[in-house]
Amino acid sequence: MLEGIIRESIAKSATKALRKDGYLIANIYGGGEPNINAAFKKNDFVRFAKTKTTLVFPVQVGGKSYSVIIEEYQQDPVTEELLHVDLRVVVADKVARYLVPVKTIGTPKGVKNKGVFISMKKRLPVQCLGKDLPNSFDLDVAKLDVGDTLLVRDVTPVKGVKILLDGRVAVTGVIKAK
Repeated sequence: MLEGIIRESIAKSATKALRKDGYLIANIYGGGEPNINAAFKKNDFVRFAKTKTTLVFPVQVGGKSYSVIIEEYQQDPVTEELLHVDLRVVVADKVARYLVPVKTIGTPKGVKNKGVFISMKKRLPVQCLGKDLPNSFDLDVAKLDVGDTLLVRDVTPVKGVKILLDGRVAVTGVIKAK
């Protein structure tokens, strides 16, 4: 379990001091809980985020444990150093909106035919109970040729999960190279 601290002050000087000490600034919100200004050791957080196997993961801040997902993060535009992360509390028996990542499986055959594989949607907005939240939507792209696309309606539905996009929205595809 990832452990963090509660930030005493949200002033700019306090934030700079925490970053200098190797902390990642975080906000934890949602699920009927009050917003929590927290900080995690940056190296521990990055290592944990890269090795986690599920979308929802536990964190402990101020003696309380929360099940959270990474909602958003900010990086330095030059160094790409992680600066800030928003963590959203997931409640198992409450319907809420989430962003679920799209993972592609295979190499499209259109790439061998001088096409370029593009991904229009990295995450899909869904509405579901916290316990029904899928880890990802896996799309097999091996059969895609130049000019083919996979739409939202081609995504395999998961029981209890409603995708909040029109079925005609493109998720991924192969276009002709110029």
